[in-house]
Amino acid sequence: MSSSSPGSAWYRSLKTATRTGLRVERATNQPLAALRGALGVAIALFGALALGGPAMATSAALGAQLSGMATFQRSYRPRPWLAVATALGLSLSTFVGYCASPYPVLFLAVVAVWAFAAGMAWVAGQTAGILASMAVTVMLVVVTLPASVPQAAQHAGVIAAGGLIQALLVLVWPVDRWGAHREALAEACASMADYARRLRHDPFASFDPDPLMLAREAAIVTPGQARSRPNELTGVRSLVERLRPALAALADPRVGAAEEGRERDRARELLAAAAEILDAAARSIRSGDGAQVPEAAYRALALPPDGPVLHGLARHTALRLVGLLAEVTDALDSPADDDQPRFLRRPGVRALLPLTVEALRRHWTRRSPVMRHAVRVAVVVTVAEAIGRALPFGHGYWAAMTVMMIMRPEFSQTYSRGVARLAGTVVGVGLASGVMVLAKPAPWVCGLLAVVAVGCAYLTMRAGYMALSALVSVYVVFLLSMDGLVLRYTAEERVGMTLFGGLLAFAAYALWPTWQTVRLPERLADYIAAAGHYSAAALEAYGDPSPRSRRALREALLDHRGARAALAATEAAAAAEPVRERGLRPSQLSDARAAISAVGRTSMLIEAHVPTAEGHCAGASAFASVVRAELERTALAVRAGGPVDLSVVQDAFRAWSAEADGTPPEILFDASILTEAVTGLQDALQ
Repeated sequence: MSSSSPGSAWYRSLKTATRTGLRVERATNQPLAALRGALGVAIALFGALALGGPAMATSAALGAQLSGMATFQRSYRPRPWLAVATALGLSLSTFVGYCASPYPVLFLAVVAVWAFAAGMAWVAGQTAGILASMAVTVMLVVVTLPASVPQAAQHAGVIAAGGLIQALLVLVWPVDRWGAHREALAEACASMADYARRLRHDPFASFDPDPLMLAREAAIVTPGQARSRPNELTGVRSLVERLRPALAALADPRVGAAEEGRERDRARELLAAAAEILDAAARSIRSGDGAQVPEAAYRALALPPDGPVLHGLARHTALRLVGLLAEVTDALDSPADDDQPRFLRRPGVRALLPLTVEALRRHWTRRSPVMRHAVRVAVVVTVAEAIGRALPFGHGYWAAMTVMMIMRPEFSQTYSRGVARLAGTVVGVGLASGVMVLAKPAPWVCGLLAVVAVGCAYLTMRAGYMALSALVSVYVVFLLSMDGLVLRYTAEERVGMTLFGGLLAFAAYALWPTWQTVRLPERLADYIAAAGHYSAAALEAYGDPSPRSRRALREALLDHRGARAALAATEAAAAAEPVRERGLRPSQLSDARAAISAVGRTSMLIEAHVPTAEGHCAGASAFASVVRAELERTALAVRAGGPVDLSVVQDAFRAWSAEADGTPPEILFDASILTEAVTGLQDALQ
């Protein structure tokens, strides 16, 4: 428990959230992509303005604008489908909302249900949660435009048409289509190159698996995408994944090259060559050109003129490293094998449905942060809309819109986005309202100004939420001004309702929070269990080598990385919260993470020996069962806050090493290091 008072903790957290929200980054999207999105909005807006008038143009432009924003979301799915899905969701929401809008109680019930569903959409990921929130905000605005059900159907239709326009533009004008995929894979190569360089000076250097996880996510494509995927994006990722155990095993003086002397010099030379080749691979992937590997790097991989310097397991690891590097360069310079397409299949809608249902089932509990977020946002949005309707203002929906756009499952995101939204809205509404009052532009000029504003918003989406909020507010004001909806009301009222909605959101989170801090023991327990499964899978892959055991090892490694990433994300969110009771002391959490990292590193060394496995090693398989069972039991103890005792693992290792069953000494040595790491975990959790 921290000695600081609750008031000072809240002050520090709110100050950090305010600084984060007001930060503006020097980052932009692809200018051509921003121009394409603005063109889609212009086509929808001016087409509807010519055919149906300002109100119809407003609906079409909102559909095109938000569908265009969907194509900029962080997702490796085909962009046209994101635009279409967003447009259909917006269209359905607005039509249902309008049909219920003449009946205040029914409309508030629809708003509550829609907001709750948008909150639960976060179980499918950040992109789904953001797009679902957009559907609710558009419904709140558009229901004020039509005057009858047939007109509402027309508005819903033009909203869908706006999204279809954006989808067609993405298809006919692809801008840097594989750019995100290239960047993810190139970053994985560059990260591995940096790891190889650090190993030259620190044989136990840490490794960040996040770039590999992003590269794997980017490699999940549809069969259609796989057929048109560039050659340089095919086959390299799996090779880079297999490089890490070889690099770590070669650098580790316990199982690789000697700590000093000619062997260490040779290992450093190989590691430097590996870094050069991986950097060349990263440049090749980004540019699409062949891999330009320096000749010196190739010479370093060749056998020295005076014969091999490395011996035993170190030499075998070096040969494996050289072979993998050669495969990397071959994969970049050779065409893909059409007979054996190498890609991870992205599940379609039919396959995603049961996965989404299962995710909803897991989160259908009061302890789930997503469920708590969904309930919280549904209540607050409904209250904001009810108060907005009761007040004598013409656009009370700005309060509910604000709540919907800023509330997130986490405290830090909600408060930083809230501050950014409020500041951006004040600036944007004030600027646009000043232009409207002073210049009184015609509807067509308002439409042109709206297109310019949305183009700037697309361009600066990565610059920070405050800049985006300001530009979107400018866009909305100009858009609504085409029909005179803004000129009838004052900027003070619009800003006031936005501030009111932000304060409601802040108060709701303060009164009924969802703290990530209290989830740290659960995340740590998941990490411990995943480390146990990875260690056991590595031992089993050596003890009983088979395609099945190697697949299990691969899956266990991915689960281990996922659990580590989840713990890191929860820890980062918890650090920004005004709560310091974590269930574990900070020193305990830090020591436990270090011990689990050591368990994972040792498991990786065992994985490096798997290609040499032959026959059956009963001792490795038996020890694997003990490691898995004891770390699972430790995970349960961490969740329950009970005592931890891992002495059974030490006893099992002593029994195995005393059997003299023919297990290779390098495996027994790896197992001894694993036992030491497990003992360190026990000490950390005492």
